[in-house]
Amino acid sequence: MLAKGLIVFEKDGFIYTFDTKTKQANKVSIIINQDLPLARTVKVNAADYITSFTLSPGGERLGFSARGDIFSVPATEGVIRNLTKTSGAHERNVEWSPDGKYLAYLSDETGEFEIYIQKHDGSESPIQLTKNADTYYFELLWSPDSKKLLFSDKKLRLRYVDIETKNITEVAQSQVWEYNDFTWSPDSRYIAYSDPQKNNFNIIRIYDTQTKETYDLTDMWYDSHSPHFSPDGKYIYFVSERDFNPIYSRVEWNYAYQDMSKIYLAILDKSTPNPLAPKNDDLDLTKKTADDKKEDKKKKNKEITEEDKDTLVKVIIDIDGLKDRIVSLPIDVSTYWNLQATNDKILYQRKGSKDEKAQLLAFDLNERKETKLGEFDTYLLSQDKKKILLKSKDNYYVLDFAVAELKPDKKVPTQDMEVWIDKKAEWQQIFYEAWRQMRDFFYVPNMHGVDWEKIKNKYEIFLPYIANKHDLNYIIGEMIGELSVGHAYVGGGDVPTINKIYTGLLGAELSKDVQNGYFKIDKILDGANWSKNLRSPLQEIQVNAKVNDYIISIDNIQTNTIDDIYKLLIGKANKQVEMLINNKPSVEGARKVIVVPIADEAALYYYNWVQNNIKLVNEKTNGQVGYIHIPDMGVEGLNEFVKYFYPQLTKKALIIDDRGNGGGNVSPMILERLLRVPQRATMARNVLIPGVVPAQTMIGPKVLLFNQYSASDGDLFPYGFKKYNIGKTIGVRSWGGVVGIRGSLPFVDGTYLNKPEFASYSIDESKWIIEGYGVEPDIVIDNDPYREYLGNDDQLLKAIEVIMEELQNAKEIPDIPTPPDKSK
Repeated sequence: MLAKGLIVFEKDGFIYTFDTKTKQANKVSIIINQDLPLARTVKVNAADYITSFTLSPGGERLGFSARGDIFSVPATEGVIRNLTKTSGAHERNVEWSPDGKYLAYLSDETGEFEIYIQKHDGSESPIQLTKNADTYYFELLWSPDSKKLLFSDKKLRLRYVDIETKNITEVAQSQVWEYNDFTWSPDSRYIAYSDPQKNNFNIIRIYDTQTKETYDLTDMWYDSHSPHFSPDGKYIYFVSERDFNPIYSRVEWNYAYQDMSKIYLAILDKSTPNPLAPKNDDLDLTKKTADDKKEDKKKKNKEITEEDKDTLVKVIIDIDGLKDRIVSLPIDVSTYWNLQATNDKILYQRKGSKDEKAQLLAFDLNERKETKLGEFDTYLLSQDKKKILLKSKDNYYVLDFAVAELKPDKKVPTQDMEVWIDKKAEWQQIFYEAWRQMRDFFYVPNMHGVDWEKIKNKYEIFLPYIANKHDLNYIIGEMIGELSVGHAYVGGGDVPTINKIYTGLLGAELSKDVQNGYFKIDKILDGANWSKNLRSPLQEIQVNAKVNDYIISIDNIQTNTIDDIYKLLIGKANKQVEMLINNKPSVEGARKVIVVPIADEAALYYYNWVQNNIKLVNEKTNGQVGYIHIPDMGVEGLNEFVKYFYPQLTKKALIIDDRGNGGGNVSPMILERLLRVPQRATMARNVLIPGVVPAQTMIGPKVLLFNQYSASDGDLFPYGFKKYNIGKTIGVRSWGGVVGIRGSLPFVDGTYLNKPEFASYSIDESKWIIEGYGVEPDIVIDNDPYREYLGNDDQLLKAIEVIMEELQNAKEIPDIPTPPDKSK
């Protein structure tokens, strides 16, 4: 009980008392004795948290970045080495040097991600190559001579650091996007990279580290990417989308392009013959004996100069005419990536429209033959080209490389990558990395005017008191919430998990009959028996239950013996149960049926809500107006639009419902359909109903509903609807969160952090739109929750009223004209 005159308040996570007489505030010391089991140091298998991997030059060992540490793991058997052992730092993006001496990686041990190299056996302390990082670093790539490391960053730069001098050289600076696609020539002189362009294509450019000049390999007309030099320096292989084979939509006369890519090679030295030129079998009168070949080899070795001792490959690039020396491999048009090569073979992955899984293939330049090696997630060739690393799901295999079907058997022993985790240190690292990621990726550098350094200081004081990962996620969530922006989310990671037991649900509303104790069916949700996602268990053909029927028993337990029928359905989701159903509360005359309960009724409730809205609109408009609800702007929302838009093109008008739309990115596709304006009508003999061009056009008036739960792309949709003057909008102001996100960057324990990165602003003036405010409807109608509970949707009723008014003045397709008379 508090003393008289004391006020208790909270500040910065602490409890204070304020004495109204003395005007003094005092912090209350609160100590709760507990074991904090979720904050203890624990041993975990780092293999569950692998974020990158690399292969030693001879394929003997693998390097992994996993759970924030760098590991050296034998390909088959041997000692596993943890080279860093730092719970308080995040080491990632490991790359083995071509000479085998070092593993390079990124670490934030200094408080920022910097580049380090470490002796392969961990016998020496790591060497820090960069310092004073001013942004987030992405990828690392060694030069073949092991003297330089190429890397890209969030400031849209491509640079390399010299291992000896630690000097950094800038290769390229983009104004469009990040560099994530680059390679070295085998003599370490040239860098080829994909340069993002404003038209969303990439141009492959070549940078000369000696002259500092940059040349274009490809042009603006075709997207080109994934460059890779052949080991002999004769060619650059790359992928480009240059084949156009449209497929046509089944729902309308429209096109799409799927498989467009092939692999191309550019011949660098104009004196190098085309390896794919037409062949002509003829007499060879210049064949040499074995002794002649030995003499030639001795002579060639004598010609190697001092300058060539570091590398036997010297890349020659004749820039003049380079774009004309591009040829395509004779392979299928598809989707290709991950190119790696030997001198006469090119390896690549493919997953086209005809492939169920990603294919690993090899093309032999000499034999001009493609060979399938297998189906794997990804692969790596060793530096000496004698070994190949294959990844399939969470398993890694190292095999002798051969151009034949690869059959991995012995797994790399990642299961022994155990590491002790100091959770307190790890949580601290995650906190600061989350703060830095938001600093480096937030869409505007001023952080919405928030002093971001001060915000870090405000929330870091809670770090000593965190007792489990949920606490940390909460603190980070509160911190990024200071930015007052949508899409700033944090979650996941190494959180305590609970095994869920799903109760079987029947897609029905049930009540216990107080007189006899059996459970009665009050309502059955309509479903679609043909759809496994929309099946209503009691409506299925073999069940055929009715409203007012009784469920007498479940698995031989009578329901009048229990107080809650769902006790009998615990753990029964998607499993067969045996029921007795009767139209009277009695075992006598009951039918025995097999029912398969579902785990979630949400899809059924949504389906019934949509169907009821369609029914209401039909009844209120005499069948003249169509209705579509779009639940999100992803696959599900696009599917709902397609399922309900095209069948209702026979209607005279359309109500589109964006309420509760959870967002996505397909709103431009939907707006494009709604924007169609007929340019002409069409007819044919004996056809009484004319058509229009473009086909599949809704020519009548349209009305849009949205509310406070219309979010993200569900915000952008009503904005576009109003901007294009498609029709009236009704409801309440939308959510107001349109700064977009992409996938999370890696964290040591699998935490995800959404960083708002992509913003919209007005096309008419330099002004921010929507974010933090939303979109205002033309007509404001706020549904009363009580009336809505009773089944009265005032927003939808207003939409019906408005659309019927607009129908009165709607212009319809003109009648087919009188046949022309050209006899005069």
